[in-house]
Amino acid sequence: MPLILKCFADIAALPLAQFDEEAAASAKQRQDSLTKPQGSLGRLEDLSIFMAGWRRTPRPQITSAQALIFAGNHGICAQGVNPYPQAVTAQMVANFNAGGASINQLCRVNGADLSVIPLDLETPTQDFTQGPAMTEAETIEAMNIGAASVRSNADVVLLGEMGIGNSTVAAALAAALFGGQPVDWVGPGTGADSQGIARKIDAIARGLSRHAGQDPLETLARFGGREQAAICGAILAARMAHIPVILDGFICTAAAAVLYAAHPTLLDHCLVGHCSAEPGHRRLLDAIGQKAVLEFDMRLGEGSGAALALGILRSALECHNGMATFGEAGVSEA
Repeated sequence: MPLILKCFADIAALPLAQFDEEAAASAKQRQDSLTKPQGSLGRLEDLSIFMAGWRRTPRPQITSAQALIFAGNHGICAQGVNPYPQAVTAQMVANFNAGGASINQLCRVNGADLSVIPLDLETPTQDFTQGPAMTEAETIEAMNIGAASVRSNADVVLLGEMGIGNSTVAAALAAALFGGQPVDWVGPGTGADSQGIARKIDAIARGLSRHAGQDPLETLARFGGREQAAICGAILAARMAHIPVILDGFICTAAAAVLYAAHPTLLDHCLVGHCSAEPGHRRLLDAIGQKAVLEFDMRLGEGSGAALALGILRSALECHNGMATFGEAGVSEA
């Protein structure tokens, strides 16, 4: 069934898919019979079992990988938190569509179909130092767009974002959801200098004083952008369809963390592709109990870390499905 939300309360009643323990156990049994010492492929084995449980088959394959980039603009840029003008968001969307960005190359080489979804770029959200960034209706609208973007035949969905100013949004969401001081979560983003970082910290502190004490979904509306809401909608739609998700870096993870804060099991079907060089990301991964697949000192966004991690996931499944068992190879186990 398609995911169509009318209000935040609808999320609690969604028919969420559950991990198939029987398929996972069969996948584990296969891993233990392959021509290698048990556990010797480390996390590649874990990834294969993860995929088996969520795809409900002991021999999962990736025949269709879907990458989604959601793009939005932000009112918080009025506070001077962005070193680049907001026009860059639309310019980068055009670059994605022309095939000229890093994510295009990474999706091509790792076998993902890329779609770029701009969300009302001509109408930024409101400045969260002055009031809520979005209404509940605006947040729900973006969540439904994200949900509708997920293809039901995908075997895995990669999520990324583009939006000038959204590293400030991500830091604000993380601070509001998990506490700490703004300085704990703020980084350079697309290249802010020390004065720009100070403006970020000040803006987040003022936003926290205005919007303290909200539940997680209302926090998304108060601080978030349309692309963050769309990411949440895509995560929920993928969960309903038994589709695993690979999240990108700090900004994408901060969006997903809204769902974790609402109920930790909502991210059970998600992997985090990489640990960003943004200083708040490792702290955020600890807060949501996730370990990134890769750590390459990247902080580009665009879903680039998720696309790289797809290559690792494909490698895990190639070993899982293609290796011979001891019996098939005539190799003694003892």
